[in-house]
Amino acid sequence: MRLGHALRVGLLAGATLATQAFGWTGPAHAQIGSDRYAAIVLDNRSGTALVSANADETRHPASLTKMMTLYMVFEALREGRLSLDSRVTMSEEAASRPPSKLGIPAGQSISVEQAILALVTRSANDVASAVGERIGGSEARFAQMMTLRARSLGMSRTTFRNASGLPDPDQVTTARDMATLGRRLFQDFPDRYHYFGVTHAQFGGLRIRNHNRMLETYEGVDGIKTGFINASGFNIVTSASRGGQRVVGAVFGGSSWVERDQHMAALLDQSFERLGVASARPTPLLVRTAQAAALPRGGAQQAGR
Repeated sequence: MRLGHALRVGLLAGATLATQAFGWTGPAHAQIGSDRYAAIVLDNRSGTALVSANADETRHPASLTKMMTLYMVFEALREGRLSLDSRVTMSEEAASRPPSKLGIPAGQSISVEQAILALVTRSANDVASAVGERIGGSEARFAQMMTLRARSLGMSRTTFRNASGLPDPDQVTTARDMATLGRRLFQDFPDRYHYFGVTHAQFGGLRIRNHNRMLETYEGVDGIKTGFINASGFNIVTSASRGGQRVVGAVFGGSSWVERDQHMAALLDQSFERLGVASARPTPLLVRTAQAAALPRGGAQQAGR
């Protein structure tokens, strides 16, 4: 079967099976202000928290996990253990992963660069699993490697159990840890970070759109990753640059990607203002309402208070 045709089949199957895989029978049982909510925005330069709420409370990362998978890929590229042309072969186990996926048949392969683009845009679970097997020998071993590397980056409350973020009760993180990871991806891999800003990617004649709509809706956003499972709600880690300042934020627990993105936009605006950068746009009433509902009484917490 040609790769292009296989991908079309896989993507159509993904749309059909998503409901079964994640129980998508309605909105996620999470919303801004719920017990799944957490948020933080860091000053990229200093690592100081500009706004935060529940930032150190345990949450499930969902597909934000793939940020760590990509960190491991970028590290392997830097150390010469992989090249962008290296092949990633799809095993039976990896091919069996539920959507979101590319649907590559077992035995076929894609390049490392194609795998990077699939993880960034499609958030492909089958590709994440195959990458884990390629680097770690098995996905379980790769998850252990991910956890050890995360701890070395200061992500003290994060444990990974797989490469994709598919549901596992023991796969946990915090908003602070995920924002820290986003910051380190930007700082540690300046030559690779641009992949997170790709809005569309081509696979076998298919043009796949990045799930991260903030790349196109918020001035200054240039990455990095979204995620969703029922246990977490809609999550996002976002990096944005404006007026010579860069911030990196994480939001967990949106009831929809729209609510999540609007809330992140409000927090980014607030953070830039605290860094002396004026907002580039008026904050819509809906965003202000979400922000007011989510942050602790008295406004956002500041570092040192």
